[in-house]
Amino acid sequence: MQVVDLMTTDVITVSRETGIRDAARLMFRNRVSGLPVTSPDGSLVGIITEADFLRLEVERQEGSTDLGETVGDVMSDGVVTTGPDTEVYDAAKMMTFQDIKRLPVVDEDSRLLGIISRADIVSVFTRPDDVIEDEIREDLIRRVLFIDPDELDVTVTNGVVTFVGEIGTRNEARLLAELATRLDGVLHVESNLVWRLDDGDE
Repeated sequence: MQVVDLMTTDVITVSRETGIRDAARLMFRNRVSGLPVTSPDGSLVGIITEADFLRLEVERQEGSTDLGETVGDVMSDGVVTTGPDTEVYDAAKMMTFQDIKRLPVVDEDSRLLGIISRADIVSVFTRPDDVIEDEIREDLIRRVLFIDPDELDVTVTNGVVTFVGEIGTRNEARLLAELATRLDGVLHVESNLVWRLDDGDE
């Protein structure tokens, strides 16, 4: 699954000239923790987040008199972004290692296409078992291995995939388990397959 499959495209944005108080109201009313900052042509130029407002509050309480008035005064630039074709796994790694809650999604010209958040990635784990099972049967068994799905017993329960039956070769059994493990929503694969030909490494 790619970022384009999960990202939100109806993104609330602000400009550099937007007032700080207006940005705060937008975030509060729409229950979002950050707002992309875009230029008139739709290019991403920064982001303003809850962390920026926390910093402003600290500075205010410490007596700073130059807090800024517009989003451009306080936003973070050099934003970590991703493209629409990025695998969700890679987006999750980026958010984990960079310790960020969201990734703006941009095209080759840095124009904002959408945004993917931690909550969007959490939704991967809510995929119904029957949808996962159908993907295994039709996409992996039928179209990748060219095997009639009815020849194997496939069950998915709470994200745990179980294979039972006889398959052509040992390598086919290994490949099927490996591919199933990579599917979104799969937590574990239990393969009880036997094979007619052992073509594995000695």
